[in-house]
Amino acid sequence: MNEPSDTERVTTALTRASRTLTERIDTDRDSVERDLMKLVLTIVELVRQLMERQALRRVDQGDLSEEQEERVGLTLLLLDERMTELRERHGLSAADLNLDLGPLGTLLPTE
Repeated sequence: MNEPSDTERVTTALTRASRTLTERIDTDRDSVERDLMKLVLTIVELVRQLMERQALRRVDQGDLSEEQEERVGLTLLLLDERMTELRERHGLSAADLNLDLGPLGTLLPTE
């Protein structure tokens, strides 16, 4: 009985791994587009929340005039509305954007 050569064993292992990887990765065009949109919206939501916190700190410190406060408030409100529209258009909820970072918790602070 001939034992397979190292090359044959490696080839068999690579073929098996390739099949397993192909089964695990969903390369459906719609899901790839949705996942990419989810990633982009997650980043935008993180930046939006950071901007909102910074604006609140500046308001609390009295760094902004009333006109600037109004402008910042309206801008953040519009951004929140657009984010809601984009999430709905792509079938995503706010919770979908909050990535689980394992022992670190979630990416986005809960509001």
